[in-house]
Amino acid sequence: MNTNKELFEDAPVSKAVALMAIPTMVSMLVVVIYNMADTFFIGQTGDPLQVAAVSLATPVFMIFMALGNLFGIGGSSAISRALGEKRIRRAWNTSSFCCYGSLGLGVIVAVISVVCMNPILKLIGASANTIDYAREYLTCIAVGAPFVIFATAFANILRGEGAARESMIGNLIGTIVNIILDPVMILWLGWGVFGAALATVIGNIAACIFYLQYFARKKSNLSIRPKDFKMGENIALGVAAIGVPASLNNILMSCANIVLNLALVGYGDTPVAAMGVALKSNMLVVLLQIGLCAGIQPLIGYNYGARNKKRLIQVFRFTGICAVIMGTVLTVVMMIARRYLIQIFINDPEVIAYGIKMVIALQLSGPFIGILFLCINTIQGMGKALPSLILTICRQGLIFIPSIIILNRVFGLDGVIYAQPVADYLSIIIGIIICVGLFKSIEHREKEEEAA
Repeated sequence: MNTNKELFEDAPVSKAVALMAIPTMVSMLVVVIYNMADTFFIGQTGDPLQVAAVSLATPVFMIFMALGNLFGIGGSSAISRALGEKRIRRAWNTSSFCCYGSLGLGVIVAVISVVCMNPILKLIGASANTIDYAREYLTCIAVGAPFVIFATAFANILRGEGAARESMIGNLIGTIVNIILDPVMILWLGWGVFGAALATVIGNIAACIFYLQYFARKKSNLSIRPKDFKMGENIALGVAAIGVPASLNNILMSCANIVLNLALVGYGDTPVAAMGVALKSNMLVVLLQIGLCAGIQPLIGYNYGARNKKRLIQVFRFTGICAVIMGTVLTVVMMIARRYLIQIFINDPEVIAYGIKMVIALQLSGPFIGILFLCINTIQGMGKALPSLILTICRQGLIFIPSIIILNRVFGLDGVIYAQPVADYLSIIIGIIICVGLFKSIEHREKEEEAA
């Protein structure tokens, strides 16, 4: 059994954050490598159209991962709070529900995606030059949707009980398999974008197998037994309350990327390819920050469930300091290495010129973007559905998408390029305001309980 009570309740805050966040950050680093591998090996074909096709198709793949986060982040939050409240059976019911719910949703999504492939290709902005490549990539990814959704969900579920190391190992296995298969399928067998998609699906299958055997060996304090499956007693509602806003964040991010690509297509296929490469490079900054903050979400949830406000605040403050320091260092590294990072993916002069400009723009919010992710994960860990939803739809929905449209009309291509940092800073301000309000509400609740 993996209870981790000492880690959640008694370990020094710095140690607890390190033990939870470092494996999660490694997992996110693995995701960075995972995503860069496809683009890198596709770039080695020397065909910008294939690079552009993968960039166009990536938002759909991210939607599949978002649906995994519906069960993963929602389930992790519910599980950590249940463990903090010493409700072990509820944690079993939640993990079993997330297991079969993610698999069932994956099958439904696979069928819908294959049947509706033509409308999807039109929606993401595939041009006559890129539509065939995008179709090859997305068809394979769609068939593998159940594995993508399950692997994404259980990487988070394991963190909910404190098993961050096992979650990291699952991600590592999937990535290593993908990276080994990429050059074989993309270059040696000449399968191009289809080979990239197939390698991704097989990598997710490998991760799924690891997570299943983790439960089969009874290493977990959770359950995926059918007899523990339950939707009632607010199990499904509790997962959805946090999972829907969390997945909506990824879905809106994908929708925003589609809007971004549609705006860039108006300036040609080259800016689309360049932005795809720039976003892949920027993932190093963004996902490491997400890893740091997602790693501490179970600590937040457990201590909120245990009503330990002091430790909750300590975790929040320490993580915030770490986020700003790490964000600043990563931003400096990205600015210095921007040309080299673009050239790693594709050595096309026009793509490189656009890509360098886009990397600079994306790094403007790099030092402080971690504060936003800290606020999001703190709110989710506390189980606050409405504030989580508000903050989620602000960054990628209510702020970013209108910013793309407005700045595109006013400043043209430059406006499109700088829309993301504008949205980031506005969202950071909103996140801080929401978190301060929640902390004050906890203090008010404690005073009322003391008075009672």
